[in-house]
Amino acid sequence: MDQLPKCGANYTPLTPLTFLQRASAFYAKRTSIIYEGTHFTWGQTYERCRRLASSLRALNVVKNDVVSVLAPNVPAMYEMHFAVPMAGAVLNTINSRLDAKNVATILRHSEAKVFFVDYQYVQVAGEALRILVGDSKVSESSIPLVIVIDDIDSPTGVRLGELEYEQLVHNGNPRYEPGEIADEWDPIALNYTSGTTSEPKGVAYSHRGAYLSTLSLILGWEMGSEPVYLWTLPMFHCNGWTFTWGIAARGGTNVCLRNTTAPDIYRSIAMHKATHMCCAPIVFNILLQAEQRIKSPVQILTGGAPPPAALLERIESLGFHVTHAYGLTEATGPALVCEWQGKWNKLPRDDQAKLKARQGISVLTLADVDVKDLKTMESMPRDGKTLGEIVLRGSSIMKGYFKDRKATSEAFKDGWFVTGDVGVVHPDGYLEIKDRSKDVIISGGENISSVEVESALYKHPRVLEAAVVAMPHPHWGESPCAFVALTKNSAGKTDDVREAEIISHCRKNLPHFMVPKKVEFLSELPKNSTGKILKNELRGKAKELVVSIKSSHDVNRQRTNPPYGEQNLQAFSRL
Repeated sequence: MDQLPKCGANYTPLTPLTFLQRASAFYAKRTSIIYEGTHFTWGQTYERCRRLASSLRALNVVKNDVVSVLAPNVPAMYEMHFAVPMAGAVLNTINSRLDAKNVATILRHSEAKVFFVDYQYVQVAGEALRILVGDSKVSESSIPLVIVIDDIDSPTGVRLGELEYEQLVHNGNPRYEPGEIADEWDPIALNYTSGTTSEPKGVAYSHRGAYLSTLSLILGWEMGSEPVYLWTLPMFHCNGWTFTWGIAARGGTNVCLRNTTAPDIYRSIAMHKATHMCCAPIVFNILLQAEQRIKSPVQILTGGAPPPAALLERIESLGFHVTHAYGLTEATGPALVCEWQGKWNKLPRDDQAKLKARQGISVLTLADVDVKDLKTMESMPRDGKTLGEIVLRGSSIMKGYFKDRKATSEAFKDGWFVTGDVGVVHPDGYLEIKDRSKDVIISGGENISSVEVESALYKHPRVLEAAVVAMPHPHWGESPCAFVALTKNSAGKTDDVREAEIISHCRKNLPHFMVPKKVEFLSELPKNSTGKILKNELRGKAKELVVSIKSSHDVNRQRTNPPYGEQNLQAFSRL
């Protein structure tokens, strides 16, 4: 058996580029993209991607060059997910919510050769480029070539450079034949982490990892053929959780949205009969505040911050059907999916919502997932109670952090990728996140899951957003501090809900030691560029609250409380 040959007929490197080739061959006349008044078929999309790849090659873009793009969910952003790797290059989709300084940091670190900029972001891109030009460490030859993406329906004429996207597509060769992928471990994409606590790190994805992750999600989500997928999830976020490639694999239709607003979402669902969408739980609030019901069910895959059961119940009452996933940039998007079991349909709705809030089991192409004690690397008991670190391994895990050997080494331990998330495994094998390791609150020796406290807060009918962090405590060391944003009452006000009411609500839903000692009301919780709540900022506010409380206590009691206590080719090849 060992002597059987390995040849082109029985071995072809895995790459998601084959999904587009297949779609163009068998679904050529199916609608591939809808964007306002623009419609493309899969045959047209394949030709446009070939033309663009041809033009990139003509601009001397070669293997492992990085091509960056700053754009919303428009057709050009979608097409580049195929065209850039077809040219042999690596796609870097930049978070469109970043400021000029962060954009410049990414362009500098990635050594981007070409920079596509949507007309909407010309100003921030211009500022980023000025920062690069003014950096003495950046040579003139390292400044990327800029190409502006005009709106297809209404060109603006805005110019940041000499070239324009549609011009490149028009001038390209429609019969361009991309070279075959020689090594499936070659990089296909470079995505930067949000960098809320440190400089953003460049996460490199392989063709193999992207291919397998895509298959995992369309299978795990049971996405049938010809789905109509509404782009509410940014394509810059882990390449749209790989659905940029996945919709081609199913011969579906991409409905592109420039802006994720409730009117645009509900209008697109009704007009195009959308069947699927992905989003972070923060989008649930956008949908809920519009108070509209949909006529036909829409499947939602959600991830990011763990959605409380109460929030899931509310969104499903509008006609959406939610599947919960867990992932991170380093895992090429979702790594776990809460696969639904038929027997759970007989359970009360409240129990169903609690099950849906779990992160679930590994996607099909992930080799393994576990919850371990990082000191001993022993697996935690499957009792749904014992906390441990969530670890993953499989081909869909990143190649590594671009040009950062130290961080790459620290991310892996004994053959596992260490996520930094704390969770438990239930007796049925389903995993549930309890917190980020840095967010666990230790009060009097007891571990308190901020996620669990937040879930209780969301059960209050007026709570729109909630986040819980550790606040220093003179006796317990730490205690929970809750930050809450409220929905308005019938009079359009929020000041009718008091701290005492929220604390009383928590006492009815939590063990006494988990109840927040302080509740602070905010009009909106601070978030980073990807919509995640900035708990670091809230920890700072919690410390300020302690100082304020302590100062007030000093004035009133006249005494003091106790003290609180190389080149890109070389860099990619090393991953």
